Amino acid sequence: MNDLGRILASQDIWYVLLALLTAAIISCVFTPLVKVLSVKYGAVDIPKDGRRMHDHPIPRMGGLAIFFGFLVSVLVFVPLDAAKKGMLLGAVIIVVLGVLDDKYALPAKPKFLVQIVAALIAVLAGNRIEVLSNPNIFSANEVWELGWLSYPITVIWIVAITNAVNLIDGLDGLACGVSTISSATMLIIAMRVGELDVEVMMAALVGACIGFLPYNFNPAKIFMGDTGSTFLGFIMATVSVNGMFKQHAFISFVVPFLVLGLPIFDVCFAVVRRVSHGQSPMQPDRGHVHHRLIDMGFSQKQAVGVLYVISAILGLSAVVLTAGGAGKAMLFLVAMGVAVAVAWRVFLVGPSGEEDEPQKQEDKSAEQEEDKRDG
Repeated sequence: MNDLGRILASQDIWYVLLALLTAAIISCVFTPLVKVLSVKYGAVDIPKDGRRMHDHPIPRMGGLAIFFGFLVSVLVFVPLDAAKKGMLLGAVIIVVLGVLDDKYALPAKPKFLVQIVAALIAVLAGNRIEVLSNPNIFSANEVWELGWLSYPITVIWIVAITNAVNLIDGLDGLACGVSTISSATMLIIAMRVGELDVEVMMAALVGACIGFLPYNFNPAKIFMGDTGSTFLGFIMATVSVNGMFKQHAFISFVVPFLVLGLPIFDVCFAVVRRVSHGQSPMQPDRGHVHHRLIDMGFSQKQAVGVLYVISAILGLSAVVLTAGGAGKAMLFLVAMGVAVAVAWRVFLVGPSGEEDEPQKQEDKSAEQEEDKRDG
C-alpha cells in the first residue's frame, strides 16, 4: 500500500480531521465577535503611510479568533506533556504581546525581548533542536550533536520565524494563507512518519486559519494583526522543532527552511536591504515581496495568488524531499528552479526589467518632487 493509501486507511485521519474541523468552526464563529471587540478596544488599523494597502480603518485583532480555535482544539485532542505546556504558555505570552501591540503600537525592542522570553519558556520546557543533519556530505558524521548550543539556536529559530511571518502580513489574506499552506505541508509530513501529536496540532492550526480566511480575503473585513501573525509564526516554529527537526535526520537541515521558505527569504532580504542602506534591521519599509509585486502592476488578489503559488511549490518540494527517490529529487530541483526564478524577478528586478536600485529610485523621486516645487 502506498503512503496515501496508508494514511487514508488509518483511523488517525478522522481524529486529525475532527481537530481541524473543531478549530475551523471556533475560529469562524469567534471572528465576528473579535471584530466587535477590536473596535471597542480601539485596535483598529488606520492607514497612515505608503506601506498600507488599504484606504480605510480596519479592525486588526483577528488573531485572537485563530488563537482560540487552535487552543480549544489542542486542549481537546492533544495530550499535554511538559514540552507542549511550555509551547502553549509561550504562545499565550506572544498573543498577549500582540494584543497590546495592536492597541498601542509598542516599540520594536521591548517586543523583541518579550519574544525571546516566550521562546526561552518553550525551549526550557523541552522544545529544542538537538540534532541537525550534516550538510557536508563528505564528512564521516551524518549529524551534528548541538549539545548546549541547542538552546540559543532554537531560541533564534523561534524568534526569527515569529517575526518572519509577521513581516509578510502586508496584504489581505497573505500571512494567513501562507501559514495555512505551510501548516498543511507540516501536517502531511507528520502523517508520513506517524507523528500523531504533530498531526493534530498542525490540523488545528490549519483549521483555525481556514475559519478566519473568509473574513480576511480581499477586501478584508478584519486583519489578524500582530496578535495573529506572531502567534502563527511562534507555533509553526515551535512545532517544527518537535516534528521536522527530529525526524528525517538526513534532510532535517533543509525541510523546515523549505516549508517556511517564503517568510524566511523575505525577512533575510529585508535585513540585508535595511543594513545596506544604513538603517536598523527593525526599521519598517516598503520593500517586502508583496510591495514589490504591487509595484510591478499586480493587484492585491494577484500578488497574494503569486505568493500562494510560491509557498505551495516550496511546500511540495519539502514533501518530495521526505519521500526520496531519483525521480522525486528531479521534481524537487525543477520546482526549486521555478521558485528561484520567480524570486529573482520579484526581489532583484524592477518593473522595467532592470536591476532594482532602491536608493537611486528614492533619489529620482526626490528630484521629481523638487522639480514640481520649482515649477
